[in-house]
Amino acid sequence: MQGHGHGQPAKKPPHLAVLVLLRVLFVAAGFLSIGFLAWAMLLRLAAVTRRPLDWGLFVTALFADIAAIVLVANDPSDDASGIGGTLGMCLVLITLASATTYYLIAEIRHYGRREREFTARSVPAYGYPGPAARPYATPVIPTMPAAPAMSGMPTPPPTAPHTPVPGPPPVVPPPHRPAPARIDQVRAELDELSDYLRKHDGQHDGRREDGNGR
Repeated sequence: MQGHGHGQPAKKPPHLAVLVLLRVLFVAAGFLSIGFLAWAMLLRLAAVTRRPLDWGLFVTALFADIAAIVLVANDPSDDASGIGGTLGMCLVLITLASATTYYLIAEIRHYGRREREFTARSVPAYGYPGPAARPYATPVIPTMPAAPAMSGMPTPPPTAPHTPVPGPPPVVPPPHRPAPARIDQVRAELDELSDYLRKHDGQHDGRREDGNGR
């Protein structure tokens, strides 16, 4: 016994255009044959619905058409205007009208119900989880096999990754200043130049005074 929700999946009904075309063909066959092929519509319906009632109606319509053919064929009049011919034609027309009406109504309801069932089976009901999605497989990363340790040799412990320690910032050297010896040398040269100029000015003034005395 199957549990709830585990029945056979509903089949999608044919396209509406296909159904309309088949209905037009079967109804046209019944009318073009003046009702003598009305049983074909009920045969189509019984094959679709597979209900005992529709099979019984198909057999009834088939026997009614056969009886109408027998009545019309055994009518003694030339134009089948006698009692037998009239009863036969009335039976054919009644069978045609009844079969056409019942065929169209029953088939439209049947396929409408199938369409609703297919829609209900396709959309998960409220409160019931839908089909579980297939989980993605986790990729397996191959690892290199560890080298076997040599007998009698201890395995060194794994070393931690070396992290570089940031060093101190570079020291900018101070601007170069002249050495004190160089300053003293320049100062001595300036003093010598001053003495020389004073001596030169003194000799020039002495010569000028001697010239004036003479």
